Amino acid sequence: MVFRPYGAGNPQIIKFGRNPAIEMIRQERHGVSFYACPDFAWTGAAHGFSTRLGGVSPAPMDSLNLGANRGDNPANVRENFSRFCAAIGTDVNALVKNHQIHSDIIRPVTQDDILDDPATPGVFQADGLVTDVPGVCLTIFSGDCIPILFYDPARRCIAAAHAGWRGTAIGIAARAAEAMVRDYGCKAEHLLAAIGPGIAPCCFETHADVPDGLRAGLGADAEPFIRPLPKPGKFSVDLKGANARWLERSGLKREHIAICPACTACNLDVFWSHRVQGGLRGSMAAMIQLL
Repeated sequence: MVFRPYGAGNPQIIKFGRNPAIEMIRQERHGVSFYACPDFAWTGAAHGFSTRLGGVSPAPMDSLNLGANRGDNPANVRENFSRFCAAIGTDVNALVKNHQIHSDIIRPVTQDDILDDPATPGVFQADGLVTDVPGVCLTIFSGDCIPILFYDPARRCIAAAHAGWRGTAIGIAARAAEAMVRDYGCKAEHLLAAIGPGIAPCCFETHADVPDGLRAGLGADAEPFIRPLPKPGKFSVDLKGANARWLERSGLKREHIAICPACTACNLDVFWSHRVQGGLRGSMAAMIQLL
């Protein structure tokens, strides 16, 4: 078996087959560094994936910590959200969050779900959010797990999903796309997806439980994203590629899937990594809001 991480190649522009995928690039605005898709197709949805750069939190959460349950001062979290939202063009007073549990649960939300304070943690147990209500800002969190944002520019619908290895194995990316199609009248061929910064195969060394989980969900389609390592019982796994494969199986066009190549565990000057740093860290966030 030849191991080819999904979209391997140019570190900034990911291409699949003959057609270039939508780009995802690192940008900086107002001193805040983030990743987003600059393609015109995404202009109806303000969105972005945060880094750890551009905030006010002290070490070990320095500096753009967006996690309300990391032990940071709520005033710092509030200011960090204000800065990140200003940078990517979302409304800091319109955030909706979940309490993430590594599930495949997608929660539909409206304006009634907007939190009173951006420094308040989410309480509903779910790992995905979906809405067609303009102004509602879907917000998910990560620190090695894979954040995924969705946008249908035709139907005007958005979703966000948090995919750890368990969520990847059970197909939360597919569940989000399916919810958009089933419950909101979207067409899979219109959906755009952005797979954000997360741990990459270079750093994601696992036991057999992770490959076994991927095989249980994806079957033979999981094999390109699993590589046995020289250590007995150890594997390298490409979670971003596996999530992209789930999306293709859900009917998304390959050229509509953007993948950020950045590895959170490799770049601790830019990201936090739960695998490397454990609990002594902040949290990144990914947001999307219909304009």
